[in-house]
Amino acid sequence: MRRWLWFLLPGLIPVVVFAAWHFLGSTSGGGAGTLPRPAVVAETVWRLLVSGEILRHSWVSLQRALGGLLLGGSVGLGLGLLNGYWRLAERLTDTSVQMVRNIPHLALMPLTIIWFGLGEDSKVFLVALGVLFPVYVNTFHGVRSIDRGLLEMGKLYGLTSFGIFRHMILPGALPSILVGLRYALGTMWLTLIVAETLGADSGIGYLAMNAREFMQTDIVLVSILLYALLGKLADSIARLLERRWVGWDPRYVQRPLQVPRGASA
Repeated sequence: MRRWLWFLLPGLIPVVVFAAWHFLGSTSGGGAGTLPRPAVVAETVWRLLVSGEILRHSWVSLQRALGGLLLGGSVGLGLGLLNGYWRLAERLTDTSVQMVRNIPHLALMPLTIIWFGLGEDSKVFLVALGVLFPVYVNTFHGVRSIDRGLLEMGKLYGLTSFGIFRHMILPGALPSILVGLRYALGTMWLTLIVAETLGADSGIGYLAMNAREFMQTDIVLVSILLYALLGKLADSIARLLERRWVGWDPRYVQRPLQVPRGASA
């Protein structure tokens, strides 16, 4: 296998899916409620771009997602660091946190609507609730995975509590925190899809639900693709942060490409 072909392999499945989509769209008749061809979806994307609808709805969804991520991620990070380092805090709060974590956060949607109504607060709260626990669990695990002997050594060398946190605990837990962040990003978009179907007048979820009412399958597919692209963008940013912040960890060091045995140059 040549090197250039090895690099093209990740695009093989998308090409096959695209070809299958085109075939199914061509044989479905093209009527309402059928699967539109990729060319039809591309035309819809262009029309929505020209009208500004895609940018407007995407911006609204992105604001909701980032608001929930900042709120839930901050609480999850703080609790994870606190409970991971201080056993008294873990003893006091971890049981309650685990009980709430095992409640499906989307099952709290009726209660959230009663508390916050159908406005932005309810959507941001649901996203924050979905993001909180992946960040908390992975942060807690990252802190607990640090060798306690290293912390004792830091104390022997005269590091203050803040110095130990800054130079040992936070860097040591950072790989696990970033794994939690990547998992939380997926939960963030999943929660937002559901939250935007209730009482919203803007956002990608609203765009999809409004199109469903009028059997506009092409716009529904555009909405799905928008969620996929935004999710991929968020994951790529998280991976970039991994490479920049934990480059000292051998698991994140960029190594030269290892071509499989038997491959020719």
